[in-house]
Amino acid sequence: MIAWWATLGLAAPSRVVVLSDGLVETTFALGAGDVVVGVDRDATFPPEATALPRVGSSRQLSAEGLLSARPDLVVLPEDAGPASVVDQLRAAGVAVATMPTARDAEGLRARVLALGEALERPAEAEALAGRLEEALAAVRPATGAPKVLFVYARGSGTLLVAGRDTAADAMIALAGARSAVSSWDGYRPLTPEAVVAAAPDVILLTEAGLASIGGVESLLAMPGVGATPAGRERRVVAVDDALLLSFGPRTPAGVEAVARAVEERP
Repeated sequence: MIAWWATLGLAAPSRVVVLSDGLVETTFALGAGDVVVGVDRDATFPPEATALPRVGSSRQLSAEGLLSARPDLVVLPEDAGPASVVDQLRAAGVAVATMPTARDAEGLRARVLALGEALERPAEAEALAGRLEEALAAVRPATGAPKVLFVYARGSGTLLVAGRDTAADAMIALAGARSAVSSWDGYRPLTPEAVVAAAPDVILLTEAGLASIGGVESLLAMPGVGATPAGRERRVVAVDDALLLSFGPRTPAGVEAVARAVEERP
């Protein structure tokens, strides 16, 4: 197969910027870490990536930050923005490859294969996708299919509840649990009415999110939380941020962590 840049008469990328922690992890898992010259500010894995320049966030692109790494290719999730910055990159002669969003096993496979194509590592991508499919199939689902509410927290001023079509909703489903919210897409602010209506058996957060609001006691003290089944039984669990939300090579480990954390016990 002819590489995409070869069809345009271009040399293979030798300076690549990758944004979003899941795509960073996947790039290194494909053996392409040696061409990466900049990463997302939230990238935490693998350790080699944390030593690279942080050039911005896929949620708030900055042309200045990205171009400072002198890339010939920038890899972004398809929901990265603003679009005007992507246009600026292309106008500056930088190739941009947007990767599909992953919300299930099939989406994860498509994402890995697309990144493999962009980095000219199709064989490595096919092998990695196969390993991930096997690992996901081997995860034992949570017992009891508990109803789980995911709360995204970044301090008490940012508390959101995950609905449909979110990474958290997808991870909950892959773990064999049920999302406590099915009436809206995306994220909405956490309100006492919303949390009581959701009536979760378990409240799930990221580790950093739980720490940002002061821990379990602070969460349970919030209006409405203590009135839920999860609140009454103090069933609050936290999972590593990247494992839970990145949809990268460690997704099977993240699904396993969620399943074991939320499963109902006799």
